[in-house]
Amino acid sequence: MRSCLGLTLLGEGSELSASQVLTADQMRAAEQRLFDSGISVSELMETAAGGAAEWVRRIAAGRSVTVLCGPGNNGGDGYVIARRLKEAGNFVQVIAPMEPKTDAAMKARLLWGAGVETSGRNAQGEVLVDCLFGTGLARPLEAEHALLLRDLAERHAIRIAVDMPSGIDSDTGALLNDRLPDYAVTLALGAWKFGHWALPAREKIGTKKLVPIGIDPVEGAAQLIRKPLLQVPALDSHKYRRGMVAVVGGDMPGAAVLASRAAMRAGAGYVKLVARDSSNAPPDLVIDPSPVKVALDDERINAVLIGPGLARHEGSIKALEAGLGCNGAIVLDADALRLVGPHMLKQGQQIIATPHDGELDAICQSFSVLAKGRLDRAKALSATSGMVILAKGPDTIVAAPDGRIALAPPAPSWLSIAGTGDVLAGITVSRLATGLDAFTAACEAVWLHGEAARQCGAFFIASDLANAVSSAASTCT
Repeated sequence: MRSCLGLTLLGEGSELSASQVLTADQMRAAEQRLFDSGISVSELMETAAGGAAEWVRRIAAGRSVTVLCGPGNNGGDGYVIARRLKEAGNFVQVIAPMEPKTDAAMKARLLWGAGVETSGRNAQGEVLVDCLFGTGLARPLEAEHALLLRDLAERHAIRIAVDMPSGIDSDTGALLNDRLPDYAVTLALGAWKFGHWALPAREKIGTKKLVPIGIDPVEGAAQLIRKPLLQVPALDSHKYRRGMVAVVGGDMPGAAVLASRAAMRAGAGYVKLVARDSSNAPPDLVIDPSPVKVALDDERINAVLIGPGLARHEGSIKALEAGLGCNGAIVLDADALRLVGPHMLKQGQQIIATPHDGELDAICQSFSVLAKGRLDRAKALSATSGMVILAKGPDTIVAAPDGRIALAPPAPSWLSIAGTGDVLAGITVSRLATGLDAFTAACEAVWLHGEAARQCGAFFIASDLANAVSSAASTCT
């Protein structure tokens, strides 16, 4: 089966490095590989902080700068940034409530070669650079350090965080202290961290910029979902070769029709709605009023969507079992996620589940998955069930049974209306029907869904979103 869209989730060399998202442990291991190759900690600090300093210099645009330094290598970065800015002609103050504790930070402070304040009472800068603590912080800031950070933030119009804002868990995006400041810009050193993309941290970090330091691609690293590449169907393509979708309707037919409309615009060559009530269906949607088991007994069907508008009664369970019993790939959404159990799944079948947070909780209970946090729950549920988990929301995660993780860049918050999940499910089953593997299909669907929302602008409705999917795909040339 030929795909109409090819995912550009993973690239080669620097392209892959720029899209990877690392945990604190993965970042430390990646840096250690650089040290093992002969690069010293101080040399790497000069590279990282030098790149960050250039961003700060541009943003400051001649304004005075206050650099807040901590005791570790993040603080060492701050001393290097201060020195580079001073050399560039900026007025710079350094505030360090603690002495450096690493050799590289001590060396960086010596090379700074100017005075260091231990409190912020004399700070006069217009731009604050936060180098207090970076990646790896897992406990709240001490009260006096949190107070110092808040005070300095209030007195500086522009705030820039280096690597991660102090007081944020880089692996989860959790806020470890109350009343943490907002930043205009966060400069990620070497690689993105989960906290750069996850809520609630994402609300604090402002514009994100990546400062490369020579980190190689890390095996097993999460990746950002990237724009798919559009390919024209082959000259001999026809509707069945491009993929056939069956959408199973239920008690609330509008949701299944909406999903079908999205599926018709997302690459599949043939979409049919299995439903007895077709009063609100568009004229170009094929309607099959047969019983679900009969309608799905068609070897031409490549992928089945079941769940939107399904309801939760005995008939719904039978429809779900019929869907899971067919030979095609499956997308489970909405009510199907509340009804599915481990005993219903066939070994080796390609299945994508698309839960929001409440549905993710419910399906984790059904599959006896115990994990904290959306990311860990999605990973554990995928590994346990064998399904690809598309955990949708303001910080969408796609998890595969083999451990692959993809994170979606932020989509417009205008998506927070009824019916947009049905549209996402329709896009997903359409991409799956074209012959893509489940993980790639889910990632492509997430990207197309977000791009369609961007094109819709503000105050759209779900049918507008479904109609915009074709236009979103046309940007992928």
